[in-house]
Amino acid sequence: MAESLFEQLKQAGLVDEQKAKRAKKDKGRDQYQQTKQHKGKAALSDAAELVARVAQHKVERDRQLNLAHQQQQAKKAAQAELRQIIESNRLSRYDGHAIYHFVDDNKVKTLHVSQEIHQRLVAARVRIARFEAGYVLIPHTAAEKIEQRDAGILIPITGVDASVSAEAQDYYTRFEVPDDLTW
Repeated sequence: MAESLFEQLKQAGLVDEQKAKRAKKDKGRDQYQQTKQHKGKAALSDAAELVARVAQHKVERDRQLNLAHQQQQAKKAAQAELRQIIESNRLSRYDGHAIYHFVDDNKVKTLHVSQEIHQRLVAARVRIARFEAGYVLIPHTAAEKIEQRDAGILIPITGVDASVSAEAQDYYTRFEVPDDLTW
Protein backbone atom coordinates (compact mmCIF):
# COMPACT_ATOMS: atom_id res chain seq x y z
CA MET A 1 0.00 0.00 0.00
CA ALA A 2 2.94 2.28 -0.31
CA GLU A 3 1.95 3.13 -3.84
CA SER A 4 0.53 6.56 -4.68
CA LEU A 5 -2.97 7.09 -5.86
CA PHE A 6 -1.68 7.72 -9.36
CA GLU A 7 0.12 4.35 -9.41
CA GLN A 8 -3.00 2.59 -8.20
CA LEU A 9 -5.18 4.23 -10.90
CA LYS A 10 -2.58 3.37 -13.57
CA GLN A 11 -2.58 -0.32 -12.54
CA ALA A 12 -6.36 -0.36 -12.65
CA GLY A 13 -6.21 1.01 -16.22
CA LEU A 14 -8.23 4.12 -15.45
CA VAL A 15 -5.40 6.58 -16.17
CA ASP A 16 -2.64 6.53 -18.78
CA GLU A 17 0.72 8.35 -18.70
CA GLN A 18 -0.31 11.25 -21.02
CA LYS A 19 -3.50 12.02 -19.11
CA ALA A 20 -1.51 12.03 -15.86
CA LYS A 21 1.05 14.49 -17.22
CA ARG A 22 -1.72 16.72 -18.59
CA ALA A 23 -3.60 16.63 -15.25
CA LYS A 24 -0.40 17.44 -13.34
CA LYS A 25 0.36 20.32 -15.73
CA ASP A 26 -3.21 21.68 -15.44
CA LYS A 27 -3.03 21.45 -11.65
CA GLY A 28 0.26 23.40 -11.59
CA ARG A 29 -1.18 26.02 -13.98
CA ASP A 30 -4.29 26.41 -11.82
CA GLN A 31 -2.20 26.85 -8.68
CA TYR A 32 -0.03 29.41 -10.45
CA GLN A 33 -3.11 31.33 -11.62
CA GLN A 34 -4.60 31.28 -8.15
CA THR A 35 -1.44 32.59 -6.50
CA LYS A 36 -1.08 35.21 -9.24
CA GLN A 37 -4.70 36.32 -8.75
CA HIS A 38 -4.28 36.31 -4.98
CA LYS A 39 -1.15 38.47 -5.26
CA GLY A 40 -2.94 40.78 -7.70
CA LYS A 41 -5.91 41.06 -5.39
CA ALA A 42 -3.58 41.71 -2.46
CA ALA A 43 -1.78 44.38 -4.47
CA LEU A 44 -5.12 45.86 -5.52
CA SER A 45 -6.41 45.80 -1.96
CA ASP A 46 -3.20 47.45 -0.71
CA ALA A 47 -3.51 50.13 -3.39
CA ALA A 48 -7.20 50.62 -2.63
CA GLU A 49 -6.42 50.88 1.06
CA LEU A 50 -3.70 53.45 0.35
CA VAL A 51 -6.05 55.46 -1.86
CA ALA A 52 -8.73 55.34 0.85
CA ARG A 53 -6.25 56.52 3.48
CA VAL A 54 -5.07 59.39 1.27
CA ALA A 55 -8.68 60.37 0.54
CA GLN A 56 -9.54 60.26 4.24
CA HIS A 57 -6.47 62.37 5.07
CA LYS A 58 -7.46 64.90 2.40
CA VAL A 59 -11.03 65.09 3.74
CA GLU A 60 -9.74 65.66 7.28
CA ARG A 61 -7.29 68.34 6.12
CA ASP A 62 -10.03 70.06 4.10
CA ARG A 63 -12.33 69.98 7.13
CA GLN A 64 -9.65 71.57 9.33
CA LEU A 65 -8.93 74.26 6.73
CA ASN A 66 -12.65 74.96 6.40
CA LEU A 67 -13.01 75.23 10.17
CA ALA A 68 -10.06 77.65 10.37
CA HIS A 69 -11.57 79.71 7.55
CA GLN A 70 -14.94 79.82 9.31
CA GLN A 71 -13.29 80.93 12.56
CA GLN A 72 -11.41 83.66 10.71
CA GLN A 73 -14.63 84.84 9.05
CA ALA A 74 -16.43 84.87 12.42
CA LYS A 75 -13.60 86.92 13.93
CA LYS A 76 -13.79 89.44 11.08
CA ALA A 77 -17.56 89.66 11.47
CA ALA A 78 -17.21 90.28 15.23
CA GLN A 79 -14.65 93.02 14.60
CA ALA A 80 -16.92 94.64 12.01
CA GLU A 81 -19.82 94.47 14.45
CA LEU A 82 -17.74 96.13 17.19
CA ARG A 83 -16.61 98.82 14.76
CA GLN A 84 -20.21 99.49 13.78
CA ILE A 85 -21.37 99.71 17.42
CA ILE A 86 -18.60 102.19 18.24
CA GLU A 87 -19.10 104.32 15.15
CA SER A 88 -22.85 104.53 15.57
CA ASN A 89 -22.78 105.30 19.31
CA ARG A 90 -19.69 107.47 19.77
CA LEU A 91 -20.16 110.85 21.34
CA SER A 92 -19.14 113.95 19.46
CA ARG A 93 -18.53 117.51 20.60
CA TYR A 94 -17.28 116.59 24.02
CA ASP A 95 -14.27 118.94 24.00
CA GLY A 96 -14.08 121.33 26.90
CA HIS A 97 -11.91 122.75 29.61
CA ALA A 98 -12.27 119.95 32.13
CA ILE A 99 -9.45 117.42 32.15
CA TYR A 100 -10.12 113.74 32.68
CA HIS A 101 -7.18 111.43 33.44
CA PHE A 102 -7.33 107.69 32.89
CA VAL A 103 -4.87 104.81 32.78
CA ASP A 104 -4.24 102.75 29.63
CA ASP A 105 -1.42 100.20 29.48
CA ASN A 106 0.09 101.56 32.71
CA LYS A 107 0.30 105.05 31.22
CA VAL A 108 -1.73 108.03 32.35
CA LYS A 109 -3.68 109.54 29.46
CA THR A 110 -5.60 112.81 29.35
CA LEU A 111 -8.83 113.84 27.66
CA HIS A 112 -10.17 117.39 27.54
CA VAL A 113 -13.92 117.14 28.01
CA SER A 114 -16.85 119.35 28.93
CA GLN A 115 -17.96 119.50 32.54
CA GLU A 116 -21.11 117.48 31.81
CA ILE A 117 -19.14 114.69 30.09
CA HIS A 118 -16.63 114.76 32.93
CA GLN A 119 -19.39 114.12 35.46
CA ARG A 120 -20.80 111.32 33.31
CA LEU A 121 -17.33 109.72 33.03
CA VAL A 122 -16.91 109.84 36.81
CA ALA A 123 -20.37 108.30 37.28
CA ALA A 124 -19.53 105.60 34.64
CA ARG A 125 -22.48 106.60 32.44
CA VAL A 126 -19.96 107.27 29.65
CA ARG A 127 -17.05 104.94 28.89
CA ILE A 128 -13.80 105.33 26.99
CA ALA A 129 -13.02 102.87 24.20
CA ARG A 130 -9.89 102.31 22.11
CA PHE A 131 -10.67 103.04 18.47
CA GLU A 132 -8.42 103.57 15.44
CA ALA A 133 -5.24 104.33 17.38
CA GLY A 134 -7.13 106.76 19.61
CA TYR A 135 -9.95 106.98 22.08
CA VAL A 136 -13.67 107.65 21.75
CA LEU A 137 -16.39 108.20 24.31
CA ILE A 138 -19.45 105.97 24.18
CA PRO A 139 -22.58 105.77 26.33
CA HIS A 140 -22.91 103.07 28.97
CA THR A 141 -25.53 101.09 26.98
CA ALA A 142 -23.19 100.73 24.00
CA ALA A 143 -20.33 99.92 26.37
CA GLU A 144 -22.33 96.97 27.73
CA LYS A 145 -22.77 95.61 24.20
CA ILE A 146 -19.06 96.02 23.52
CA GLU A 147 -18.13 94.42 26.83
CA GLN A 148 -20.14 91.31 25.92
CA ARG A 149 -18.21 90.94 22.67
CA ASP A 150 -14.70 92.13 23.57
CA ALA A 151 -13.98 93.75 26.93
CA GLY A 152 -10.39 94.55 25.89
CA ILE A 153 -11.55 97.50 23.79
CA LEU A 154 -12.92 99.39 26.80
CA ILE A 155 -10.73 101.27 29.23
CA PRO A 156 -11.39 99.79 32.70
CA ILE A 157 -13.32 101.87 35.18
CA THR A 158 -11.35 102.72 38.30
CA GLY A 159 -13.00 100.73 41.06
CA VAL A 160 -13.62 101.41 44.71
CA ASP A 161 -10.65 100.83 46.98
CA ALA A 162 -11.24 97.59 48.88
CA SER A 163 -8.96 98.59 51.76
CA VAL A 164 -11.45 101.24 52.90
CA SER A 165 -14.25 99.84 55.06
CA ALA A 166 -17.88 100.17 54.01
CA GLU A 167 -18.57 102.42 57.00
CA ALA A 168 -15.80 104.83 55.97
CA GLN A 169 -17.03 104.82 52.36
CA ASP A 170 -20.54 105.73 53.52
CA TYR A 171 -19.14 108.55 55.63
CA TYR A 172 -17.06 110.03 52.82
CA THR A 173 -19.89 109.88 50.27
CA ARG A 174 -21.43 112.91 52.01
CA PHE A 175 -18.53 115.07 50.82
CA GLU A 176 -18.06 116.04 47.21
CA VAL A 177 -14.48 115.35 46.21
CA PRO A 178 -13.30 116.51 42.81
CA ASP A 179 -12.19 113.71 40.52
CA ASP A 180 -9.21 115.64 39.29
CA LEU A 181 -7.43 118.39 41.15
CA THR A 182 -5.82 121.15 39.11
CA TRP A 183 -2.88 122.91 40.79
